[in-house]
Amino acid sequence: MVVQAYILIQTEVGKAAAVAREIADVKGVTTAEDVTGPYDVIVRAEARSVDELGKLVVAKVQMVDGITRTLTCPVVHL
Repeated sequence: MVVQAYILIQTEVGKAAAVAREIADVKGVTTAEDVTGPYDVIVRAEARSVDELGKLVVAKVQMVDGITRTLTCPVVHL
């Protein structure tokens, strides 16, 4: 079963579009869109396990220049 999550991202001022474009190319990211509100970019990602999802966020997503904070929200199926 695939683990899916939304990653809510805050960026430096004026960096949202560039961050969304760069993250869209990361393997495991299915969508990345710049938005308005308390977060600047919302990403949907998937991985084979929670551990792989964590590695994706820490090793790839958070390394993108211009990101100041992330919040990962795993999808649950109730």
